[in-house]
Amino acid sequence: MKPLVSIIMGSTSDLPILKKAADFLDSMEIPFEMNALSAHRTPHQVEKFATEAESRGLKVIIAAAGMAAALPGVIAAMTPLPVIGVPINSTLDGQDALLSIVQMPPGIAVATVGINGALNAAVLATQMLALTDPAIAARFADYRSRLSDKIVKANADLKEVSYKFKTN
Repeated sequence: MKPLVSIIMGSTSDLPILKKAADFLDSMEIPFEMNALSAHRTPHQVEKFATEAESRGLKVIIAAAGMAAALPGVIAAMTPLPVIGVPINSTLDGQDALLSIVQMPPGIAVATVGINGALNAAVLATQMLALTDPAIAARFADYRSRLSDKIVKANADLKEVSYKFKTN
């Protein structure tokens, strides 16, 4: 089984956040890999990863980083593959990472999700893959159809909540 998505984190301390992306990709039956790479501490390994990603058959890269958060942009500069950046809340409430990832120069695009938004990064990667893979598209459509079930159940549960002046 060859990975279609690569989840890259700046440090294994990001794993609890990236686990949401891994869990989602696993539930969608999308092969993926996970690695820790640092744009600042392992720049040569980042370059090797990014320049070889396409030839290894990867289709989408999810790159998460906190603080200066250079990792997604550095990877995007060295591969034609789409890169989805996940800003990690490690300092300054994650604002530093968000701005580092989202403020890319023209021509080097990084799709960026919200701070600690690994689940949405995996959702976006799945949507990209679904464009050319009918089986993934079907699994994703099923997932999306079940999202409304949560709200329907929540409303049913809320009907049981009682307050003196609650009218529904």
